[in-house]
Amino acid sequence: MADRKQSILPVRQRCDAAMPIVELVLFLVWVNFVPFLIHVLLGDRAAAPLDGGLRWRDGRDLLGPNKTWRGVVAGVLAGAAAGPLVGVGWQIGALAALLAMVGDLLTSFVKRRLDRESGAAMFGLDQGLETLLPALLLAPAMGLGLLEVAIALLAAIPLMHLGSRYWHQLLARPPSDNYPRVVRSTTRLREWRACHVPLAYWQRWLNFENYFYYRVLMTGVFKAAGWYDRGTENVLAVCVRTHAVEFEDLPPAFDGYRVLLLTDLHLDGLPGLTDALVAHVAEHPVDLCLVGGDIRMEMYGPMAPALRELRHLLGHVQATDGIYGVLGNHDCIEMLPEFEAAGISMLINDAQAIRRGGEDLWLVGVDDPHYYKCHDLELAFRSVPPEAFKLFLAHSPEVFREAADKGAHLYLCGHTHGGQICLPVIGPVFTHSRAPRYTAAGPWKYGNMLGYTSSGAGASGIPLRFNCQGEISLIELRRTPAARAEAEMKPRVQVGERA
Repeated sequence: MADRKQSILPVRQRCDAAMPIVELVLFLVWVNFVPFLIHVLLGDRAAAPLDGGLRWRDGRDLLGPNKTWRGVVAGVLAGAAAGPLVGVGWQIGALAALLAMVGDLLTSFVKRRLDRESGAAMFGLDQGLETLLPALLLAPAMGLGLLEVAIALLAAIPLMHLGSRYWHQLLARPPSDNYPRVVRSTTRLREWRACHVPLAYWQRWLNFENYFYYRVLMTGVFKAAGWYDRGTENVLAVCVRTHAVEFEDLPPAFDGYRVLLLTDLHLDGLPGLTDALVAHVAEHPVDLCLVGGDIRMEMYGPMAPALRELRHLLGHVQATDGIYGVLGNHDCIEMLPEFEAAGISMLINDAQAIRRGGEDLWLVGVDDPHYYKCHDLELAFRSVPPEAFKLFLAHSPEVFREAADKGAHLYLCGHTHGGQICLPVIGPVFTHSRAPRYTAAGPWKYGNMLGYTSSGAGASGIPLRFNCQGEISLIELRRTPAARAEAEMKPRVQVGERA
């Protein structure tokens, strides 16, 4: 037994000796990654440049626009938080992070003098000072000699360079010519998280709302109460809800125009849902069908099951003027060709004129304004005549003010599920929308614009509904009685004038 202990001890000692080196590498990577992470999450908000836009005597930027007060503060706070984890205390951690930031700024100054653009990568130079300066400060406190510091730098520098190249390629690469979304690093990050199937299991475990709140807490509560089966039955009990809206300036050719709104389908979330929707859709021929997004149940994982169900459902839609749709927060950009192949003309910050009897109704659709925040109303309304009648489609109600400013007559959306689980009298527990609660379900009005938020056909998060029935929405456009009467009198007045 003694011999065995002697054989194990040297291995343990070697592992213990290596730990401070690993901790130093992780500290260096962490404090230099956090400013970049803050940039990804916040974009241009509070991103005041450190140099204030000043130029050096060579006419070039002093530091460049990517070096901000926000980044320095974030890096120092990250070091203060990590200091106790590597055994040096928050004060030393903060000071080491400040030295890393100083090293990064000195590097930026040198790169500007070398006529390199802000953000351009230079292996070794980019990571040299921002790792060496903090490492020299931390080494005595962590009990490391020069050899250990050299080993840590040899590990940290390539790791940071490769990480920087990877994230730059992922988040800042130029889009393809037909890329339909606004390019932001936050958009790319969310697409990477939501649209890559291998990340599905990580998403489940690391996302509090998707896994713990829905899968563990909510599912456990409803099953323990014996209400789970009743909740799933409520999801399948979809109704057809008809709503008529009147407008004075609706083109006469569109008086009585019927619009079918299908949104928040989440078709792969509960077996039998698609068949329930097909039974209703097949009975209601319409003039136009609109799909408001969220075809898939989860915000991660495989897309094929939902797409198969979608093709089956749309095969029973009878819409004279076709099917148009927008993306929701559960819809990946990679789904776009599949949606088009299924028969949906997708409106990604775009508009389409629907012509009938020599008159036009303009349909305007924007990309998801809730999660991806890729809506662009300026682009969407660019080709729409100001005097045109405008029907606006978005996944959620959160851009209702902007749509009203653009002169939209009717705003159609979903996303809220009407609350999905509602309390008597109180109503929705959550709306998952930044818009006012009065826009969470059914008809509403803002200024001169009318709106309708569908409670959605499916259920997300957890496949249950209580006190909130899912719906297929039938919207009928009508001219006001006064406008109808005026239109009917015009021919008689004209005959009298000629007489």
